Amino acid sequence: MPDDVGHEIADALGTLLKRGTRAHLYGRLTEGLGEAVDETTYPVLSGLARTGPCSAADLAGEIGLDRSGVTRRATRLEEAGLLRREPHPDDRRATLLALTETGQRVVQTTRQRLATLIEASLTSWPPEEAQSFARQLHRFVATGPFTES
Repeated sequence: MPDDVGHEIADALGTLLKRGTRAHLYGRLTEGLGEAVDETTYPVLSGLARTGPCSAADLAGEIGLDRSGVTRRATRLEEAGLLRREPHPDDRRATLLALTETGQRVVQTTRQRLATLIEASLTSWPPEEAQSFARQLHRFVATGPFTES
């Protein structure tokens, strides 16, 4: 393996993980889905789709925001009918955030848009290279330095 492969991958990941890169992508994914759905609220919707109902504090850790930031965004999404607050089954004082059916449809739309953008960016690749890239990226994410121990 070449000595610089780790640096090359780190540089590419740095670009992918930049806040500006993410905000631009989220803006494209959420375009036209209503005032409440934008690059700031997208992580809340997407996070809830991954975790299922959870507290604002737990979701904050999942998506890299603080609890108050999640709560503010959740309020916007709740007012738009995309999520609801429900009592925590094990703690009457706590509340869980959960997607509504409309919220689930919005997430499905954004995920389809993302898949379409990715597929469009790979159209110039030979199909076997695109398939290999998908398998290798999945393997890297599952076994690489991002896995939780």
